[in-house]
Amino acid sequence: MKKNMGSADKIIRIIIAIIVAILYYTGIISGTFGIILSILAAVFVLTSVVSFCPLYAPFGIKTCKK
Repeated sequence: MKKNMGSADKIIRIIIAIIVAILYYTGIISGTFGIILSILAAVFVLTSVVSFCPLYAPFGIKTCKK
């Protein structure tokens, strides 16, 4: 896997994941919607850690500087 995510993209995804986690654990979002957002937040963190977004690959999108 070649990296296709830049620093700004990773930071934005991690911030969104943190916000979703805070909203879920404070009870502002709950139920099925909360679980779905939590899973999406986990995917955001995972893709940020590996610097690769599988949805970018088919479209040829790269936000990293190379």
